[in-house]
Amino acid sequence: MTLDQLLILAILAVTIALFIWGPWRHDMVALASLLACVFTGLIPAENAFNGFGHPAVVTVACVLIISRGLQNTGAMDALAQRVVPRSGNITLGILLLTGLGAFLSSFMNNIGALALLMPVAADMAEKQNIAPGKILMPLSFATILGGMTTLIGTPPNLVVSGFRASAGAGSYGMFDFTPVGLLVTVVGLLFIGLIGWRLVPGRSQAGASSFDTGTYLTEAVVGEKSAAAGKSLREIGKLFGAEDAQVVGIVHNDARVSPATPWHRAHSGDILVIEAEPESLAASLSSLGLKMVGESESVQKDKEELKDKMSQATAGRKEKSAEKEKNSNHREEMQLRELVVMPNSLLVGRSIQFLHLSARYQIHLLALSRRGRRSVRRLRSTPILAGDALLMMGADDNLNHFAREQGCVPLAQRDISMPNKEKSAIALIAMALAVGELLLV
Repeated sequence: MTLDQLLILAILAVTIALFIWGPWRHDMVALASLLACVFTGLIPAENAFNGFGHPAVVTVACVLIISRGLQNTGAMDALAQRVVPRSGNITLGILLLTGLGAFLSSFMNNIGALALLMPVAADMAEKQNIAPGKILMPLSFATILGGMTTLIGTPPNLVVSGFRASAGAGSYGMFDFTPVGLLVTVVGLLFIGLIGWRLVPGRSQAGASSFDTGTYLTEAVVGEKSAAAGKSLREIGKLFGAEDAQVVGIVHNDARVSPATPWHRAHSGDILVIEAEPESLAASLSSLGLKMVGESESVQKDKEELKDKMSQATAGRKEKSAEKEKNSNHREEMQLRELVVMPNSLLVGRSIQFLHLSARYQIHLLALSRRGRRSVRRLRSTPILAGDALLMMGADDNLNHFAREQGCVPLAQRDISMPNKEKSAIALIAMALAVGELLLV
């Protein structure tokens, strides 16, 4: 065995050991391994980064971008909400969930498909009163199986296709892997759905219930094009039934209607007080085309600021371009964060309307969770108590500043996002065009 062979085996062994040990990020370990190969002379320095231009790497990067777009816009989440039942026959539910996971992973990154369906799987496990692992592990296997059915389903398929093309035999087509991959996937899914999930140990997460924030109370505006406009609260409640949400009040002309009867109709401009689980909150609002009060106020503020800047644009083209880019970056940084009010917090006993969140911190309160108690006041006038969980929207720095100054502790981040139907359509069209182009190659 030559010296070069010993060196490459040593570098590979160290790399695998660091992957298993996990002291540093995997991408940093991989980059360090590449540099080690350069320093030892195994790879010429001028060719060290040629691999980043390989078609397989570029294709995987593009698939990751499109997958992220589908995730952020809520396109795939909306599909999962309609396809996968949360209750009923557990075997049928697992078959549908794993089937959807395999289908999604055929056209997007496996990890992205898994991340999209994990909240659905966790919710199903809770409603079926079984250990989450009995659904999460089958879902993980399903996304791996689905990746075998298409060219872009998994990076190894792209690598093999590229190697075949470099050998002069031509690259594989989009569905050349499908005959074998689909057969293996169908057999694997049937085993997972009928037998496999029963073999998974039923481990429960200790102390998980102590961190449950319960349901959130939020206020959503009924727009002119909203499906809730003109419907009674009873009709809206039936539409919300599939999303585990309910309307507990209505605000008309800035005054809360009390009592709000099931036959009271919601009109454009009214505000619905909605109670929902954190994970289903976004889907509940999206199903009827509703906007959170804080979210809609933020959008309106951005429009007014943009209108003022356009009317006062006299400082030249460069200055306007810089301001536009700044505003665009600001909007992209907006995110949702759950904050818990501590006993010594300055917020205790105060209401949001006196804090002037928009002016002081450039953030907005979207919803409030108070377990076991339901306020009859408007969200903005409800006194905050210790232990309340606040769902806030704003830039990361602004949210951190607010938490430090007001004595709040952020909860562990989880997937709570506001889907955008317009952008989700764009994401779906982009995915369809990408797949169509691969079919023509």
